[in-house]
Amino acid sequence: MSALSDLINLDVSGSTDKIIAEYIWIGGSGMDLRSKARTLPGPVSDPSKLPKWNYDGSSTGQAPGDDSEVILYPQAIFKDPFRRGNNILVMCDSYTPQGDPIPTNKRYHAAKVFSHSDVLAEEPWFGIEQEYTLIQKEVKWPLGWPIGGYPGPQGPYYCGTGADKAFGRDIVDAHYKACLYAGINISGTNGEVMPGQWEFQVGPSIGISAGDQVWVARYILERITEMAGVVLSFDPKPVEGDWNGAGAHTNYSTKSMRSDGGYEVIKKAIEKLGKKHKEHILAYGEGNERRLTGKHETADISNFKWGVANRGASVRVGRETEKANKGYFEDRRPSSNMDPYTVTSMIVETTILWKP
Repeated sequence: MSALSDLINLDVSGSTDKIIAEYIWIGGSGMDLRSKARTLPGPVSDPSKLPKWNYDGSSTGQAPGDDSEVILYPQAIFKDPFRRGNNILVMCDSYTPQGDPIPTNKRYHAAKVFSHSDVLAEEPWFGIEQEYTLIQKEVKWPLGWPIGGYPGPQGPYYCGTGADKAFGRDIVDAHYKACLYAGINISGTNGEVMPGQWEFQVGPSIGISAGDQVWVARYILERITEMAGVVLSFDPKPVEGDWNGAGAHTNYSTKSMRSDGGYEVIKKAIEKLGKKHKEHILAYGEGNERRLTGKHETADISNFKWGVANRGASVRVGRETEKANKGYFEDRRPSSNMDPYTVTSMIVETTILWKP
């Protein structure tokens, strides 16, 4: 195995100018990350300089077998923490050979929203809190939980330390450093309320880059859990019962909200979100009704409410924002399996572009 490890970690930069680019895209389920690698003649830092590529869409649920070719358009480049050197990870979206975005390409619509002049003028910032659960591969039960049984009740696990409270910290720390290496603006991580559950935060990120960075951070985490022999779950309620679910709280601000007197802008934006609550819920992730019950730090899925420092609200405003009369707010409704392109662009559409 040591010889295999030596080859995996082999630095080829001294013997060739060629690099490896890992093309990443989202499959037909909307959550299945796919990737494949290709050799390029030399280092590349501009995604527009990368070649387009194709894949078999019939094997990802995105095209019929008799017309299976789907084209990858490179959109964002990150350093590859696995191969290192000049090698790169490339976030792509998917198109037909005729150049039309395929139905599962959520990035295309988001990019149009974020390129709107009214949106550009407001410089929308996002901070996304991505929760996830680590699952024991063979028994399909959260990491650290006794097989066929349950751990002690919630309380000591949130931001906890110790072998009986924190399960999977090696994976979490490896992911943290790998994201920093890749160039993702990962801003922190912590153990969550349910044992075996963790969170990382990405942001502040501007516009479309928020979606790119969350997806690549998810990809990196998926690769690390693969190496660790642990299954990564973004299910919003991985264990039924008196356990917290998993969300992707989305913190948001605009230039107007961050300016003096921005609290009034925030309140007007939240009012708009309330008027479109049902539309947002439909787009905020699969199985979210199992999580948004009004318990375990959530608001009931059927009712929209907001409050200051209220973690049982749909939208929470921080005390610091209230005190400063400017800042940001947190949409607590998105589930852990939400599409960040969809959620971020929808928040922007509702709060900036929609004129009730």
